[in-house]
Amino acid sequence: MNKIQLVSRSFKTVVVAIVLLGAAFNAYAVDQDCWADFFEEPQYAGKHLFIEGATQLADLNNVNGDNWDKRIHSLKVGPKAKVTVYQNPLFKLTEPEAAKNPDLLRSLGVTEQDAKEDSELIFIANAKIHDLGDFNFHKKIRSLKVECL
Repeated sequence: MNKIQLVSRSFKTVVVAIVLLGAAFNAYAVDQDCWADFFEEPQYAGKHLFIEGATQLADLNNVNGDNWDKRIHSLKVGPKAKVTVYQNPLFKLTEPEAAKNPDLLRSLGVTEQDAKEDSELIFIANAKIHDLGDFNFHKKIRSLKVECL
């Protein structure tokens, strides 16, 4: 009976170890696929800023010793990431002049939130944006978020 109990305990230990190692490997694989690469020029050229894992940068004045404020012109998003970029520091949405006139917004069928959303862009997994100028957003990014999916 003691041999059976010993084998049973050893088997349980091995199973627990395999499960824990599998979970750790899976967590690493998810983080490894959660990234974004930002470039200072169109077509993924020039200096680049590679961010791995979930990150919130409220301003881009000092990222790894470099000033990336209003410098990003193209970007790539990893397979397990979502990126939100903002025209303002601290993830703030800009309130355009039209948003200050609620009657005008209502007459146009636009909400205040719709008017503000022009100051942020959201890119899904595997997005490749060769030129943020296509969105009238080149060299306007002042804060950003990378979320892991």
